[in-house]
Amino acid sequence: MAAVTRGSFTFIRRLLLAHRYKLCCSRVQTGRPDYTRHPHTVFIPQLCSSRFFHTSYVTSGPILPFKLSDIGEGIMEVTVKEWYVKEGDKVSQFDSICEVQSDKASVTITSRYDGVIKKLYYEVDATALVGTPLVDIETEPGPEVVHEEDVVETPAMSNDEHTHQEIKGHKTQATPAVRRLAMENNIKLSEVVGTGRDGRILKEDILNFLAKQTGAILPPTPFHEIQPPPPAASAPSSASMPKMKPTPSVQLPVVSRPVFTGKDSTEPLKGFHKAMVKTMTAALKIPHFGYKDEVDLTRLVQLRKELKGLSEARGVKLSYMPFFIKAASLGLLHFPILNASVDEAVQNITYKASHNIGLAMDTSQGLLVPNVKNVQLLSVFEIAVELNRMQTLGATGQLGTADLTGGTFTLSNIGSIGGTYAKPVILPPEVAIGALGKIQVLPRFNSRDEVVKAHVMNVSWSADHRIIDGATMARFSNLWRDYLENPASMVLDLK
Repeated sequence: MAAVTRGSFTFIRRLLLAHRYKLCCSRVQTGRPDYTRHPHTVFIPQLCSSRFFHTSYVTSGPILPFKLSDIGEGIMEVTVKEWYVKEGDKVSQFDSICEVQSDKASVTITSRYDGVIKKLYYEVDATALVGTPLVDIETEPGPEVVHEEDVVETPAMSNDEHTHQEIKGHKTQATPAVRRLAMENNIKLSEVVGTGRDGRILKEDILNFLAKQTGAILPPTPFHEIQPPPPAASAPSSASMPKMKPTPSVQLPVVSRPVFTGKDSTEPLKGFHKAMVKTMTAALKIPHFGYKDEVDLTRLVQLRKELKGLSEARGVKLSYMPFFIKAASLGLLHFPILNASVDEAVQNITYKASHNIGLAMDTSQGLLVPNVKNVQLLSVFEIAVELNRMQTLGATGQLGTADLTGGTFTLSNIGSIGGTYAKPVILPPEVAIGALGKIQVLPRFNSRDEVVKAHVMNVSWSADHRIIDGATMARFSNLWRDYLENPASMVLDLK
């Protein structure tokens, strides 16, 4: 009787274990005996060795559309030039999403969310409209993710505007150039203390933050370290070396042959070409006054020859343009009306305090006119450093809006391609522009009536004749020419 009772309890215990096994185990048992029908074949160690799987539920965050915001200056569309992500990629805040090109600049769009890319709305070279989504991002779940329907990241702004970023309720202010510097060094702007006006984050704040993180000491000037020449290896004797043809040190550029298709083709105007249409149409409303002269650069050629090696030792290529730009700035101090702008009604003149002198640059994307900011405060070498930076960015199509806006005066170095005289067109809202011809070696008479070799450059000026008279333009040109023909005289006025 005791044995029967003990056997009944054992059977009930095994039955309960089997029932619990069915409820808790999510794995389908295949090829296993039915423990409820054959209780005597059940072994407790066999049940204990079975693995139990716990079911968990993964919740995904909301899918938010990342919109292209109003980038100002009347721009309503951009062209998508390159995608840095694809559907399914995981992104974090400040990760690059795509590069777009407006009629002002090329801008890299960065993510404001942490999440996964679910959809790309545009193909490469497609036109994206302001206010429409660029991508859909499945954000990570959490209370900090807030869907802001109308507030999106501004990819490009004018020089006086700034980008505002909302990061977990904390507002940071920084220019696009500062944001790019922070992104390249994987720095979150929310972690940087801004020392600018209203807490705005400056370039120096990023550099100081980076120095604290790495323990580096920032140099006071942007000089590059002068690298000593590599030690010369022991050369084998000429007798033991076989005679070989010397290889040319300069490689000839590869020129692609044009392909004649015999068919007409039509494509829409977009990007910088579309901007040129708008700018030149506005320029037609300005009555242009032209003035031309020639400049003897013989002394400047000799001065640059002496300074070129020193500048290259600091890692900066020194051309003639820094001297042309600095001489123009010194002249603008005497003739500030050439560094001014006029309103559309031609009722008010605004005299610009900063000399933001633009340089017309021929690139694969078209004509670009970046400008060097505050030339009146820069040395010739500092101008050369800035020109090197802009030329590098221009060659790769990476010039930002900050470089391409805010100009007050322009020089066009058309002579680097060819030609002597030109008829430059004023870039509104500026009121004057100069075009520089190529430097030629020509015979000229010196003070003793001797024929000598001279380096001569022609210059062509255009001015807004509504507010600038011919005498003012001529006097400015004479002063600019004197600075360049006697470059030592610039030392007296340098600050």
